[in-house]
Amino acid sequence: MDERDLAVRIADTDRKRTDAFDVRHAVFVAEQGVDEELEYDDHDETATHFVAYDGTEPIGAARLREPEDGVGKVERVAVLEPRREEGVGRALMATLERRAADEELTALKLHSQTHAADFYRELGYERHGSEFEEAGIPHVEMRKSLA
Repeated sequence: MDERDLAVRIADTDRKRTDAFDVRHAVFVAEQGVDEELEYDDHDETATHFVAYDGTEPIGAARLREPEDGVGKVERVAVLEPRREEGVGRALMATLERRAADEELTALKLHSQTHAADFYRELGYERHGSEFEEAGIPHVEMRKSLA
């Protein structure tokens, strides 16, 4: 993929939100077998959603919310299977982290699927606590200071 065609946008329209949800459905529900009732929740109404595009094709998604003052939670980071290892996840995270800094958040936390923990570690996130199960998938909590 030509990096000039990759753009990460805040999903600030119905179309962009639908694009983000379509990516999440493809990755979490269709590919990983997560129950739709677990994948979509009340936080979708208030979170800031991000969608990555290759030209006009949605290929990645993520969301950010602030469950406690000053601390953001990164959730639902997803890249379509054939588009992984192309820098899409890094671009999503960079845009999300810039937004978090703009909102004056001092730290970010996330629940990483264990197979993706190295990806987040390379972005400066540190593992906290023991492995746990979420939606039937092993996860670890990770955190990063933005200060």
